[in-house]
Amino acid sequence: MPNHAELSAFICDTFSRHVEIEPEVLYGEDLSLAAIIKTSPKMTNSVDLMEAFARTANALRKTWGIRVRLPTLPLDTPVSRVLDIFLAEAAVAA
Repeated sequence: MPNHAELSAFICDTFSRHVEIEPEVLYGEDLSLAAIIKTSPKMTNSVDLMEAFARTANALRKTWGIRVRLPTLPLDTPVSRVLDIFLAEAAVAA
């Protein structure tokens, strides 16, 4: 089972790759979900964002055997809050 830091890095890197935004911008500026959609070159709407979350959750399952479920989140939610939810869900699943 990965530790908290390993999980955090894995989730950050995986999600960043799926939205095609550098981690320094994505997490350094603590972008909101709406800002992620606007900034990402591959996203046009919230469905694209949900797909990126699903791909990240699927990578967690395939790599670590951890299943997570994310609640519905408003578009003004900062990405740091999403990371916290991912980590909390992973802790419960472990």
